Amino acid sequence: MMRALYKEDGSSLRIGILAEPAAQEFIGAHADALDSSFRKVEMSDIMRQRLSRSNYVFSGMKAFHELNEAFPSLLDENGNRKTFERFLKDVRSIDATYNLNYLRSEFNFVQASAEMAAKWEGFMQDGDRYYLQYRTAHDNKVRPEHAALHGVTLPITDSFWEEYYPPNGWNCRCTVVQVRKSRYPATPHDEAVALGEEALQRDTKGMFRFNPGKQEKAVPDYNPYTISRCRDCDIAKGKAKFAKAFIPDNELCQACQLLQKCAADRTKSERAIERTHYLHTMEPLLKKSVTLNTEGKDIRVGFTTYGNKHLFSDTFGRSSVLTRDDLATLDKVLETAIFIDSSPLTHQRNDGIDRFFYYEATVREQKVRLNVARKVKIRKDGRHIITHFLYSVNDIKKSTEGDG
Repeated sequence: MMRALYKEDGSSLRIGILAEPAAQEFIGAHADALDSSFRKVEMSDIMRQRLSRSNYVFSGMKAFHELNEAFPSLLDENGNRKTFERFLKDVRSIDATYNLNYLRSEFNFVQASAEMAAKWEGFMQDGDRYYLQYRTAHDNKVRPEHAALHGVTLPITDSFWEEYYPPNGWNCRCTVVQVRKSRYPATPHDEAVALGEEALQRDTKGMFRFNPGKQEKAVPDYNPYTISRCRDCDIAKGKAKFAKAFIPDNELCQACQLLQKCAADRTKSERAIERTHYLHTMEPLLKKSVTLNTEGKDIRVGFTTYGNKHLFSDTFGRSSVLTRDDLATLDKVLETAIFIDSSPLTHQRNDGIDRFFYYEATVREQKVRLNVARKVKIRKDGRHIITHFLYSVNDIKKSTEGDG
């Protein structure tokens, strides 16, 4: 990245350098290092993608600061451009500061944020069935102000968790657990907030007042490489598109806008690569089919290129049971299918599908619904060619009878 910076001309740093291959490689490597901190943490694909995007933008803003700090070192005391060797030697201290000293704390913070985001995702699935309780590591390393929060108990809907949900500082080891309402009384809201304010008294800038699970970010929008206004910026929050009418009012805004666009392009590229990979693993399915008893007769259900594309793009928005690794063996799932029902189309389609058949199957002892499409193709000689193929998979939700 510094070699790319050395080639820059002009009296000020060009924001566009962040999109150059050398800078993108550096930003990607830094983001990957942060992502590795929560590689084994269980969470949804959507949460993982959003935390990774947060790491990428954070890494980009950090790279912007490194470049900005290194830029003046291009010239010597007489205003002449240094040799690259001397320039690189002079900026080694910047590298050590940002990518050794700072990175350790950033890695630990991102790891804690991701673990707490994953926990929040699990808490949300249970709704308000339990209270949430603040817990510290309960040892002699716990900060006194954090120790005061130990045992604070509140509903998940309480606004306390928006600002005082851990991590509440660099290298914070605090956590939150679910507890039974019948066993632990709720802490008065005002009392909890007062303790939260005490815990964050050293956070004078308010950086740590965020909930990684609710915001779906490993690092808050306001951090050491941004400014306080970033907390209320629609671009940073992903609510605004990169409209031409948007005019950044400072260098940080320009850098953020560019990085947000690069992040979107990166995500599209990663999805395209992933899609190509998994569709390739599904190709053997095109030669397989299963006979299923359907409405009193046997039909052959197979796979098509069109159906496989839909299975990949649509299934993971509908099923939490299937994983991408199941795609290559969907014929085995189909073999366990039992017919449930069928239905005609409610509106005309342009892909030849005129009816769907529904089956129940089992994946890792969990029930799923298989949706099989019937496609009719009319040949020039008037003959009808009918094919049946797997189109999508849905979860079958468990009955809630008896829950009151």
